[in-house]
Amino acid sequence: MNLELALRMTEAALKQAFREGAAVSVAVVDEAGILVSFQRMEGAAISGPVLAQGKAYTSVALRRPTSELPELTAPGGELAGLIGTGFVCFGGGVPLWSGYGEGERVVGGVGVSGGTITQDVACAEAAASVWGAR
Repeated sequence: MNLELALRMTEAALKQAFREGAAVSVAVVDEAGILVSFQRMEGAAISGPVLAQGKAYTSVALRRPTSELPELTAPGGELAGLIGTGFVCFGGGVPLWSGYGEGERVVGGVGVSGGTITQDVACAEAAASVWGAR
């Protein structure tokens, strides 16, 4: 992960948000969950900066899209009890994988917040597509 790529990813998420009609915040983090790039659209919710970064961090820490977490964190789920621990457990966070086969690892994440869950996921996936095309 580097700043130039993180900025391109952030811009892709914002372009998708414009297409979706959503005002969002977008965060890109590195493999340690540390913020590399962030943007907040005019009119985006005040909770967006915290939630977007939290979704990006959560996707890195748990090595899965945050859209998978509602079912997993429900009572009886594999990750039941995770809610309330600082992880953001609803859609909009996507991990970024190294893509190098057997040694593949999570090298960053993107988080989007401010639209509906469906809009947030679409924006995060737009950003992740830039990572995949690098």
